Amino acid sequence: MRVLVTGHHGYIGSVTTATLQRAGHEVVGLDTFFYEGCDLWEDDQQLEVLRRDVRDVSPDDLAGFDAVVHLAALSNDPLGDFDPELTAEINYGATISLARAARAAGVERFVFASSCSMYGAQGGDGAVDERAPLQPLTAYAESKVSSEQELTPLASDDFSPIFMRNATAYGASPRLRLDIVLNNLVGWAHTTGRVAIMSDGTPWRPIVHIQDIAGATAALLAAPRELVHAEAYNIGGPDENYQVRDLAEIVRQTVPGSEVTYAGSGDPDPRSYRVDFGKFTRAFPDVRFEWNAQRGAAELYDAYQAAGLTYEQFDSARFIRLRRLRLLLEGGRLDERLRWEQAESTA
Repeated sequence: MRVLVTGHHGYIGSVTTATLQRAGHEVVGLDTFFYEGCDLWEDDQQLEVLRRDVRDVSPDDLAGFDAVVHLAALSNDPLGDFDPELTAEINYGATISLARAARAAGVERFVFASSCSMYGAQGGDGAVDERAPLQPLTAYAESKVSSEQELTPLASDDFSPIFMRNATAYGASPRLRLDIVLNNLVGWAHTTGRVAIMSDGTPWRPIVHIQDIAGATAALLAAPRELVHAEAYNIGGPDENYQVRDLAEIVRQTVPGSEVTYAGSGDPDPRSYRVDFGKFTRAFPDVRFEWNAQRGAAELYDAYQAAGLTYEQFDSARFIRLRRLRLLLEGGRLDERLRWEQAESTA
């Protein structure tokens, strides 16, 4: 299968492309390269690449592809809050225009990286499945809800959108992110000796390793059409719902000499939800989610040690997405619509 992966140079994309290649797919990447040079380690993966803003993709760009895996987005709540209108433009508007271009080009399968954050603040102690009401609390989550709602009517006999409602990602990647919960907690512990919690620690978070996301993506590409056509799947391991304070304790046990501290206001985070991953597990009984928080924390700690990660790097634009974009904006390399200035685009 010839597969285009948007956002291939990002945190999840750089792992997903390698997984899909190993599965035998012919993979092409598409990225605007906001995070070029922001590497934890050198990535020597060989890949055909389109250097393109996802907002500008045309049907001609997609001719000859069997599937699109759409990862490109402003990728978390702080980025979404930075400019909600821009988040809607990139995460929602560009998603729909990309899907329409894919359908026009004869692409048969469109795997959309959605998010469990759409469930927002769910009451009670139960885990929510794909039938739960969507209660987005942030611009990022709203963009995923809007995208799913408009992608669904595009489904046809020849075009299958698929919705991966990924739990909060974690794990080591060449394009590391330190603005997501487990990666961040291990980073604090490694560089300062403190496992710094910014809330009261009670919110629930479903989490999933990026290698498990990549494996689930490969399964969705290979699945029979009737199993995945216009379907949403929560993506994560069956036991991978944690309270933030429990993740902090796992990190404390992983990083020698570290201690848990409450560095924020101590107020509860309104984003709290537990997720039921049973639908995917039942549909794909042979797919195993190999990672849990304990193993992931150990992997991250080892990766940070091997890379010599310092506090200065941990707290810099290199691994924190919003800070990177602010740096590019302030340096005049991006315009206010997060488009490269002309000199960059032709370099």
